[in-house]
Amino acid sequence: MRQTLILYPAFAMALLTFIAAAWLLRCRIRAVREGLTPTYFRLNHGAKLPDYVVQATQHYDNLFEMPLLFYVVVTLSYVTQLADWALVALAWAYVGARSAHTGIHLRSNKLRWRMWTFLSSYALLVLMWGWLFIRLMTAANP
Repeated sequence: MRQTLILYPAFAMALLTFIAAAWLLRCRIRAVREGLTPTYFRLNHGAKLPDYVVQATQHYDNLFEMPLLFYVVVTLSYVTQLADWALVALAWAYVGARSAHTGIHLRSNKLRWRMWTFLSSYALLVLMWGWLFIRLMTAANP
């Protein structure tokens, strides 16, 4: 298998983060147009933010929490040359779950659906780490 295939899901995850950043910018611009003083964003205090800005901000921040472990496991599997089809499939499934989570959180925000997509992405991430660990422990030593 071409080891670079494991990197494509990381690029997709980065794209998802850029999309969430653009969504956040759109929400902030909307809030300013609706009367929020732009000086709020200098220190991020001094006004009550609309709920849609808080929601977009929280989601954007979330993309720098658990997904960090995704980027690490992808990088480690590439550097160690232990990426295989199972890891690539798990990585794409993770990106799919996180994409669904993003769509739910930023649109309908149905808590039950959001919880299940988050738990699915969490389980996929644990599986990725476990699979890489097994691959590392069973790899032929040089």
